[in-house]
Amino acid sequence: MNFQYLHGSLPRSPWSVPYGTVHMVKVRYSIRQQCATLMIEVRRLKQKQETHFQITMLRSTVKSATVYKRFFRNLNAFPIRQSRLAIPHRNLETSTSNLPIDGPDASFALGSFGGRIHSQQLFPFPDALDEESKETIKLMIDPFEKFFREVHDPAQSDLDEAISQKSIDGLKELGGMGLQVPQKYGGMELKNTQYGRLCEIIATYDLSIGIFMGAHQSIGYKGILLYGNEKQKEKYLPSLVSGDKLAAFCLTEPSSGSDANSIQTKAVLDSDGKHYILNGNKIWISNGGLADVMTVFAQVPFQSSDSEKVSQRVTAFIVERDFGGVTNGPPEKKMGIRSSNTASVYFDNVKVPVENVLGKVGDGFKVAMNILNNGRFGMGAGMSGLIRMLIAKSIEHANNRVQFRRKLIEYQSIQEKIAKMAITHYAVESVAYAVSNNMDRGIKEYQVEAAISKVLGSESGWNTCDECLQILGGIGYMREANIERFMRDLRIFRIFEGTNDILRLFIALNGVQYAGNHLKELQKAMKEPISNFGTLWDQGIKRSRQFIGISNNEELIENAAPQLRDSASKITQRIEEFGVTVEKLLLKYGKQIVDEQFLLTRLADASIDVYTMAAVLARATKAIKENLPTAEHEQLLATTFIDEASDRTKRNLGSVIGKRNLRNFSSYSQIASQISQQEGIATTRPLGF
Repeated sequence: MNFQYLHGSLPRSPWSVPYGTVHMVKVRYSIRQQCATLMIEVRRLKQKQETHFQITMLRSTVKSATVYKRFFRNLNAFPIRQSRLAIPHRNLETSTSNLPIDGPDASFALGSFGGRIHSQQLFPFPDALDEESKETIKLMIDPFEKFFREVHDPAQSDLDEAISQKSIDGLKELGGMGLQVPQKYGGMELKNTQYGRLCEIIATYDLSIGIFMGAHQSIGYKGILLYGNEKQKEKYLPSLVSGDKLAAFCLTEPSSGSDANSIQTKAVLDSDGKHYILNGNKIWISNGGLADVMTVFAQVPFQSSDSEKVSQRVTAFIVERDFGGVTNGPPEKKMGIRSSNTASVYFDNVKVPVENVLGKVGDGFKVAMNILNNGRFGMGAGMSGLIRMLIAKSIEHANNRVQFRRKLIEYQSIQEKIAKMAITHYAVESVAYAVSNNMDRGIKEYQVEAAISKVLGSESGWNTCDECLQILGGIGYMREANIERFMRDLRIFRIFEGTNDILRLFIALNGVQYAGNHLKELQKAMKEPISNFGTLWDQGIKRSRQFIGISNNEELIENAAPQLRDSASKITQRIEEFGVTVEKLLLKYGKQIVDEQFLLTRLADASIDVYTMAAVLARATKAIKENLPTAEHEQLLATTFIDEASDRTKRNLGSVIGKRNLRNFSSYSQIASQISQQEGIATTRPLGF
């Protein structure tokens, strides 16, 4: 092997240390030590031109060192150690600041941003319920379905714009107001996966009553369950679980929208030190006109122990209507979810006892984000139930409707719609139950996956409803078909509990931060290249294998059923491309990546597809290995979805580095700016007037 050639290719000072004779000998010695290992690797890969391949790897290692050195020198303020990433007009809580790169809690979705595969969260497809838990939820299914068939009238509630007392009383009898609360407070103590199964039923019949229930327990008093001390739990949970009192979650304000840190509601400690005086108003609060107990977020003067400066920090409070000074506006007139109560809530010098602070003073933002993160998984499960119902409506019509002497189902255009609806359902359901089961298994890092489930579920539900209406045609447009009600109700799901646009940034920024943490480890290795030569060598091998199209990780291929290994290989390839793409973007944009929303939204779309492909692969593998009656059908659903999602992912990853796309992104900004300046369309009409 020509070491002189290698020596000649080395930069003058790639490791930022003096290059003396002794140092060069050490480098040569280290290289010689690694050559034997490298030759084994080369032969294993059965590559021709072996010497050239070895040189490629070594040169790649050295090149990586110099590039990363330059990258980290220019990246002083990249926020990989911050828990909050700032983007224009938004502050997003990210979840990876204290998360190890690897380990039992390692996130599959986050790992993909670094080109890593953390298969332990998905393989085998998670199943956290024991037989007793499964029997418990089975016993609850029939009573809940009977309630919706015989007691609750969704269409009438929609017309009345209110849920009847009869329906509320029925939910109380079913234990539906405290499904996940421990039994010692009167609740059903359901696990997340059990709760998700009931969400399927609720969404199948009426999304509006689902909002009423969710606003009460998924977010309304969820903070007490997650952050309340024992006194707070004993005082509030029993009456909330029984339904004697209703709860609401009060965060949104006229000026804040998705930016929780910019709320204007204030709470100031009274002179007696026993109360906070709360003033402000909240808008679009579900159950706002009904709630007796509210989780309210307000700015509180805060001084940290290591600073004399007083700042405003968001703090969470448990506020009772009976405290006085709490009023609400009339119910809002809404496009959908009409029977759920939505109203503005006003706080006028409300005296809140200091013992009603929820969590710690100044921790309100974290409390709010964790409540929302904890509740998002249920939306994915609910959407899977709704999509299942819409498919049943569609296929019933397609099987019976005759046009031009043929049933609709015989036409390929209808077959394509039905097939895509079924594939979509399988994907949404797989992700929803992967997330809920992992939460039940005690996996701590699920926030990004829950956001993926929410975005995927809400958009898939909307698209499926649209296709269902298209299949039913004019019949579907009529009120009696109930499709129009579901369509009106569905639209809000892409907006509340984190708009899908904001959640895409949440997904992407978490992923970019995670990848940055990995690069940080390489930075440390650069400082001591000799002692960390193995790490740098591995990077060289990894990049060279990628360059010649050989996978660095076969976890998915090894875990997948034999029939699905081609699909597993596609996912693996996309993940490795994902890691390379994110690294290129970090090297190019550095800390400014947080402002590149054209890129971030496409990275998020790629992440959603990658995680969903893996969840689908895991579920279909389980069906095949357990020889389920549906295994062959699930294999067909999985391979088709993965084929299409793999292509989408490749396009999205290509779009963030392709010159043509980058030019188009620039054009988008220019066009939007021109229209903004004109306050409308900036072109003249064809007729000129």
